[in-house]
Amino acid sequence: MSVLSAAERLAAALARWRGARLLHPAGRTFSGKVTIGGAVAPVSGVALLDRPGRYPATIRFSRGVPTPAGWPDVLGLAVRIHLGADRQPFDLLVSSSGTAPVLRQLPLPRRRVVGGYSTIMPYRSGRGRLWLGVLPDRSAVDLGRGLDEVAAATRRDTPRLVLAVASAVGPWRPFGVVCVDEPLDCATDAALAFDPVGNLPAGLWAAAGPVARLRDRTYRGSRRARGASARSAGPAAASAVQSGGSTDQSGGSTATTV
Repeated sequence: MSVLSAAERLAAALARWRGARLLHPAGRTFSGKVTIGGAVAPVSGVALLDRPGRYPATIRFSRGVPTPAGWPDVLGLAVRIHLGADRQPFDLLVSSSGTAPVLRQLPLPRRRVVGGYSTIMPYRSGRGRLWLGVLPDRSAVDLGRGLDEVAAATRRDTPRLVLAVASAVGPWRPFGVVCVDEPLDCATDAALAFDPVGNLPAGLWAAAGPVARLRDRTYRGSRRARGASARSAGPAAASAVQSGGSTDQSGGSTATTV
């Protein structure tokens, strides 16, 4: 525990020194929507991922280090699925990776935004270990190379990405679609704070182990340095998701969330 506490303090100190997020400081945030459904059979053992539904979302594309413009970087994609005012959101954080069984467990630097993204670390559900991923929709508008090109793509059309789940050795199985809408302002991007360990839906758990605990404390330290909570979202993000709330097509209620 003392090592984890030291890691959290170090993360907070580095974030304060940087004056921004410790991890993935350079990014652009967008409003969006997530549609779940279309799979012939349940794919994950997690109700949220297996039942048809439509949800407002906040989406952030980011560069990991970041390296100089034009250089390869470990790209990040965060999708906050808003589930209702009385429920915590689901924060899905993925990094650029390969799509093959072994490569989906390794971060892969690249230049282009389009490509495979994976949670890198596994989750647990009632069906065992699983990885979540975001894959390209080849029929959608090209997201380009940089963050500015992603914003430009949203002005031409509505970019789409595919949500998928996989076991350690099995293929990716699509279960949903992410639609990227309008860019949000810089203040909203700065205020957002994600929690990939705590903000999970019922039936899905972060994998246990020292790396997972270290990751959790690093995110905590970074949020603490910015005075942000695990559900922080700026006013523009709150406004963006108040367009009817989330609809669970399996018979659940409709709610408005921030």
